[in-house]
Amino acid sequence: MNPLVGTIVLVPLLAVVAALVASAVGRVAKIPLVVFEILLGILAGPSVLGWIPASDALHAVGQFGLAFLFFMAGNEIDFSAIRGRPLRRASLGWIVSLAVGVLLGVLLAPTPIAGVYVGIALCSTALGTLMPMLRDAGELRTPFGLAATAVGAVGEFGPLLAISLFLSGRRPLAAALVLIGFAVVAAAAVWFAARGGHARFHALVRATLHTSGQFAVRVVVLAIAALVGLSLALGLDMLLGAFAAGVVVRVLLSGAAEPDARLIETKLEAVAFGVLVPVFFIETGITFDLRGLLADPHALLLLPIFLVLLLIVRGVPGSFAAPRGSTFADRASLTLFSATGLPIIVAVTNIGLKDHDLSPGTATALVGAGMLSVLIFPVVALLLRQRSADGGVRPPDPDRIPVEG
Repeated sequence: MNPLVGTIVLVPLLAVVAALVASAVGRVAKIPLVVFEILLGILAGPSVLGWIPASDALHAVGQFGLAFLFFMAGNEIDFSAIRGRPLRRASLGWIVSLAVGVLLGVLLAPTPIAGVYVGIALCSTALGTLMPMLRDAGELRTPFGLAATAVGAVGEFGPLLAISLFLSGRRPLAAALVLIGFAVVAAAAVWFAARGGHARFHALVRATLHTSGQFAVRVVVLAIAALVGLSLALGLDMLLGAFAAGVVVRVLLSGAAEPDARLIETKLEAVAFGVLVPVFFIETGITFDLRGLLADPHALLLLPIFLVLLLIVRGVPGSFAAPRGSTFADRASLTLFSATGLPIIVAVTNIGLKDHDLSPGTATALVGAGMLSVLIFPVVALLLRQRSADGGVRPPDPDRIPVEG
């Protein structure tokens, strides 16, 4: 079979199979869908069956899926709900993570710059991966879910800032000025979206919701393309632009009628999690060098070390944001959720490999640890959270937000 034809047919097939397997297994144990997408990608990729080769075309679609993943993360964060104690404690925890991560990275890596890459990778949290899990578990609006969202927001946005400041190839002062320039443009976009007076815009959105026009979806794609393009033009990481686009679109569409807003959200989730995001996770599995990892004793040794360090460097400080009255199981669950990281790790290692600052073995071990964190940590975290909820022994939570319905 022509490799291109095989890729076009098999990648959507793997996405369908992953959803079916996740649904079947979900009757016994709740395992995140991305687990099956990654595993099927490894199975079908060059490291095992060799059905789907790595290619530039697949990588391009996967990167667009990654951008949509970060867009959805920025779009789903309710900053008014996580501000205050959750955001303060999550920010404090991330600063501790960054300091400890860079320190341990410099000690482990052969060069200081490689240590910076390792440290930034270790202080990340995969908010875009966790949000669908929290939503499916009905946890998004609980105090625990808000704490996890705050930890994930800081753990995703913080590393993006660190990448832009320290890994952009510029001097820190120049990088900071460029970053400030991007922030000014993004803030202006948020201000324009929030200023009101968009009646014609919302009328056009409503008029095309059930037509081929789909104005709202087209505006979303334009916002992502514009801010991603701006971030790339400024030499920043594209994910910073995608995340900012999610915030802008959330504010812009907040003035829509509630039924319209819900329908738009459903359409965006369909495009993101039904089409593009699965390609990123499948492509991550396809491009993962399993054979190289198994043939490199040093990388094999680093992989479990990095996995444990994710728990120590990112997980423990992330638990600082646990709501008042949390049980030990709740704190352990938040630790595991906080330590779940993959998208930022992939982005950081790609930059390190491109700039020849990271060795292939170290990069593969980091990505492998990130994959294992996605495969293991959320499953255990959900079990611990469920056990805590079923136990009924938690004291009254003064932070709890009542959920209607």
